[in-house]
Amino acid sequence: MQRQKATQPPNRTRRFAVLVIDMQYDFLDEDGPVPCEGGREIIASLQVLLSFARGAGIPVIYTQESHRVNRVDFGRELDYGETLHCLEGSRGVEIIADLSPQVGDQVLIKRRYSAFFATDLDLLLRGMGVDTVVLTGVATDVCVRATAQDAMQLDYRVIVPRECVAGTRQVRHEAALENIGYVFGSIQSLTEVMNLLRVGLEET
Repeated sequence: MQRQKATQPPNRTRRFAVLVIDMQYDFLDEDGPVPCEGGREIIASLQVLLSFARGAGIPVIYTQESHRVNRVDFGRELDYGETLHCLEGSRGVEIIADLSPQVGDQVLIKRRYSAFFATDLDLLLRGMGVDTVVLTGVATDVCVRATAQDAMQLDYRVIVPRECVAGTRQVRHEAALENIGYVFGSIQSLTEVMNLLRVGLEET
């Protein structure tokens, strides 16, 4: 039996937030410990989206993966091929200068892949009345996907603009987009996402 794609309810007012996941030097530098293919190539698209969101009063929330130097909070993260990354006090943990958080943006420190795990992101979003999250950043196949799954399980609508995410490898990136689009959220072009944000603003 062919699976029917669920459609969003029409004419329902939404409140959006844009999440910028882990756009940090350790993931964006080519010689970084966990480089993402095409990570630098999404910066321009992200700048366009973030400029629009800020101008429209849509909340922008950055996540910043950060680990203590003594490694006590890595857990099992280093068991399967990843190397040390995003250590407190290092350049690699910093959000890249091209996407520096602006006044009014939120920055959320996280220790695990999902932005919801052991953080107050859910409280923050609900406090702002957000019901739809636009996920951007890296890596599509790791932290973006983990965040998308948790967001859906917490009953948020999930939207991913494909020009605003990059993965550890292109093949993993494509597989993650297919997985997210199948069951966790909606994969759309940046143009489609910005049009959706405009419509949402007109409905409020």
